[in-house]
Amino acid sequence: MGKGKSAVDILAGKPESPYRVFSRDEWATLRADTPLTLTIGDLERLRSLDDPLDLTEVAEIYLPISRLLALYVEATQGLFKATRAFLGTNGAKVPYIIGIGGSVAVGKSTTSRLLQALLARWPNTPKVDLVTTDGFLLPNDVLKAEGLMDRKGFPESYDLPALLRFMSDIKAGKGRVSAPVYSHLTYDVVPGGEIVVDNPDILILEGLNVLQAGTSPRGGKTAVPFVSDFFDFSIFIDADEDVIHDWYVERFLHLREGAFRDPKSYFNRYASLPESEALALAEGLWNSINLPNLRDNILPTRQRASLVLRKSVNHRIEEVALRKL
Repeated sequence: MGKGKSAVDILAGKPESPYRVFSRDEWATLRADTPLTLTIGDLERLRSLDDPLDLTEVAEIYLPISRLLALYVEATQGLFKATRAFLGTNGAKVPYIIGIGGSVAVGKSTTSRLLQALLARWPNTPKVDLVTTDGFLLPNDVLKAEGLMDRKGFPESYDLPALLRFMSDIKAGKGRVSAPVYSHLTYDVVPGGEIVVDNPDILILEGLNVLQAGTSPRGGKTAVPFVSDFFDFSIFIDADEDVIHDWYVERFLHLREGAFRDPKSYFNRYASLPESEALALAEGLWNSINLPNLRDNILPTRQRASLVLRKSVNHRIEEVALRKL
């Protein structure tokens, strides 16, 4: 597969791309007068391990995104009010839903938390909730019983009906909708754990396969909606395959020195491995699980995104592709 294609080449061979592509400098000008209200301390809390996000990146890339989304949300809220006036009803508020997808280790969590923080600062969207699809993974006991532990993170490892029910309830404007919680420490769904989403202005749904095309329910024959059918806007975080590989391996080795040393960690047995063995293990996990999932399931969904953020080797976003309306 090589290094992969840039956002410019997403639909190579087409006479005209459905995206308008911006260089980093071009995109940065679209910030306009949006104020930077985050501090270094805020970034320390928001960014993930090994993600060298700085305030320059926030100002040049994420502030323009937040400005664009604020405009889109405002327009959608206006349309909702117009429809409600036409129908003469007082229907429940329907959240604006943003999906964020991409490979493991590409920075989805940091992007999601950062956009949550930025969007909550706009006056028309003070309540922004964030849910990850990890909570909708089937419990490890089920994955083991069905021979899917080595397919964890693949589309078939999720409780798709539960995820679709959650999205349908959110999009219907239902209050107090519960989502399951996942622990990266125990590498499993938390029994009885839940996060409650109660009529937010915006809901961000983050996960590997959020832009995946629809599949049949487990054991079923009938077609079902796509999770992405519920999105008002979607973001795909992109980078060359070999770059993502390096980020994944680096993160695994750093976790080996940190979180894996917690006795409660599912990966605690790897903490004492010599570095050479840990490196070989990380390479094996990448090649057997994460790379096939990237190639077969995640990367093919890139062209379905509203916005593609293309990262370089140093984690900086160098290219932004916005789908034309």
